[in-house]
Amino acid sequence: MAEYQPSLLSQQDLRAAEVSWAYNQGLERQTPLNESALQGWKQQIQAFQGKVIAAPSNHQGSLFDVGDTASPADLIDPFGLPPRNAEFWREQFHEAGDAALYFVVDQAADLLLYVGETVKANQRWKGTHDCKRYILSYVEAHRAHDLPVEVNIGFWPHAPVERRARQTLESELIYKWRSPFNKQNWRFWGTPFVGQSLSEA
Repeated sequence: MAEYQPSLLSQQDLRAAEVSWAYNQGLERQTPLNESALQGWKQQIQAFQGKVIAAPSNHQGSLFDVGDTASPADLIDPFGLPPRNAEFWREQFHEAGDAALYFVVDQAADLLLYVGETVKANQRWKGTHDCKRYILSYVEAHRAHDLPVEVNIGFWPHAPVERRARQTLESELIYKWRSPFNKQNWRFWGTPFVGQSLSEA
């Protein structure tokens, strides 16, 4: 009997398409979080990120104003980017895509889970990527308790082409939002979906 492989699609889209996560088969699974622990973990992060959203911006203006002194990290809204299904990389693309920052968001919870950067937006998640595994565990935990979950990716296409500048901006955003799937923030939120303890990281 084939093992059920959950989708990262919304509940509505789930009826239309189920996706394969074959590369995850055989991975050791952690003991699933109970519903109370899962909700508590999310609420802590939501409380922090809610303060980030509520904090007034130090600078209002366009990302492209001449002489603009604000960092793009202060102006990018990860929740306002057009969402793409987390399985976007399975689509057929005629080009590799441009440099971008991307944001993995659970839109059912308004929760920013991961910040990443890429020089080729249409190819970034082809092959193995640790965050795919974290997302799968996160979605499975929600499905086990019949909780709503809708994990999507938003791309910000104005990222610097130069790698160091792009990574610097990525680091600013990771620190600002404390996205829990980025290893830099594991000390704040623990690693319930990572599959390893902090001592092993």
